[in-house]
Amino acid sequence: MPSSASSQQHTTISPLTTFLILCGFLLALFPSLFVAVTWAPYHYLFPSVKETTPSSVYCSAPNICTAPQQPSMSWFQKQFTLPSKSRGSYLITDTIVRELPELKDYKVGILHLFIQHTSCALSLNENWDTDVRADMSDALDRIVPEDHKGGVYRHDAEGPDDMPAHVKSALVGASVTVPITNGRLATGTWQGIWYLEFRAARHSRRVVATIQGEKN
Repeated sequence: MPSSASSQQHTTISPLTTFLILCGFLLALFPSLFVAVTWAPYHYLFPSVKETTPSSVYCSAPNICTAPQQPSMSWFQKQFTLPSKSRGSYLITDTIVRELPELKDYKVGILHLFIQHTSCALSLNENWDTDVRADMSDALDRIVPEDHKGGVYRHDAEGPDDMPAHVKSALVGASVTVPITNGRLATGTWQGIWYLEFRAARHSRRVVATIQGEKN
């Protein structure tokens, strides 16, 4: 009678099967490695040709070569004083352009204007009809009226127009930003830069102009 040990069937895994199982694990764990190994023969037989761009270096005899200048960002800052005005809204686009001949040096950029006071403002608005500026001043007076009887504002050290001027300045703002295109302000057809004075007496106001951009 044959022994029980001899009756058991023994199974063995061939080397090919082991190799295929390992390849399956590698493919599952490292798919990018599998792709790289698979395409390696192709890249070896057909190497890719890198595209080269023509050199932009200019050379002249005798062996003098210069590289073209790359466009660089430039900063410029200047302070100037606006003509003194009493309460009202004033179009100052021409004044700004006259005070900043450097605008012509910039192909593209940004002009930032900042007024260094707390009872006036800068704005962008209508540049043609003067009634718009008059209506704007009247509207702001209605929104923030003066208090001649007292009791409305705590701060009145410089008169009844003192605190209303501060409120109007906060509502309108102390700065404007205008794009520059080919040396000119890129405002709209009917846009202009306004200076709004909120004090009754005439005041001189300082403006800081900052230009950033690419020069011609």
